[in-house]
Amino acid sequence: MQKLFPDAAAALDGVLKDDMLIASGGFGLCGIPERLLDAIRDSGVTGLTFASNNAGIDNEGIGKLLRTKQVKKMISSYVGENKEFERQFLAGELEVEFCPQGTLAERMRAGGAGIPGFYTKTGVGTQVAEGKEVKRFDTGEGPQDYILEEGIFADLAIVKAWKADETGNVVFRKTARNFNVPAATCGKVCVVEVEEIVPAGSLDPDCIHLPGVFVQRMIVGAPYDKKIEFRTVREAA
Repeated sequence: MQKLFPDAAAALDGVLKDDMLIASGGFGLCGIPERLLDAIRDSGVTGLTFASNNAGIDNEGIGKLLRTKQVKKMISSYVGENKEFERQFLAGELEVEFCPQGTLAERMRAGGAGIPGFYTKTGVGTQVAEGKEVKRFDTGEGPQDYILEEGIFADLAIVKAWKADETGNVVFRKTARNFNVPAATCGKVCVVEVEEIVPAGSLDPDCIHLPGVFVQRMIVGAPYDKKIEFRTVREAA
């Protein structure tokens, strides 16, 4: 099966449609699928729901799609540093489902494992628990309340990686691994953009972060510019 496509638009051809649920990897501007997000913007699809730790910043990451009004809903754990996100939310133009960071990662992982739901103590007694089933469990510290969270089953997963071999086995670099692995596994179709494609068999099997069975399509997105959310410099002496 040929998984490598010439560019992001080609890799998403026949996959994108309006009103999709997309799981997107990355954290802030670290490990985000830049080329794929640009291709989604350029495609013109609308009504999208994104499951992602955040929406990037203004004009970067998913923030680009907020500017073009292509995003209907965000399932996120952090929504700061994005003025357009704030404006749309306060104006009632964007639906937001707040999800604690660990819970979001586990919802993606659960979806990838075929698990429709799980109970967690995180969020009990807060707005996160509103409208959710509550059940008491005794895990050794006495009976406590837990809330039911649903696994995320996305139509499409888009992630950014460091290296991949020709069969789709993927390695992420350091903290760029973050949400990319669980996001990749929960999509019906997973498209990965990488910095480098290497021959099959050249990656250490014990160091594979995402097995090729989860990857349907790949592109090489390099070269990349390293973008920085907050640039802090000291005053000149």
